[in-house]
Amino acid sequence: MKARIIVTLKESILDPQGEAIVGALKSLAFESILSIRQGKVFDIVLDDQPSETAKRKLEQMCEELLVNTVIENYTIEIL
Repeated sequence: MKARIIVTLKESILDPQGEAIVGALKSLAFESILSIRQGKVFDIVLDDQPSETAKRKLEQMCEELLVNTVIENYTIEIL
C-alpha cells in the first residue's frame, strides 16, 4: 500500500521559509506572487492492504513522529 502524508504549518504560525522564498522569487522578477507556505511530503510504502487499520497506523506515525501537531496540520492520501 502506498500513502502520501502532506504536512503544512497551521495558518496561525508564521512561515519564515515561505517568506524568504517569496523574496527570492520576487528578486528574480516573479512579481505576482502574494505568498508561499512551505511544507513537507512523506511518501510511504506499507506492507499492508488499504484499510482502516492501515490508516490508523499512518495517523499514529504522524502523531508520534512525523508531525509537530502543535504547529503543523497533516493530511493522509492513500495512493
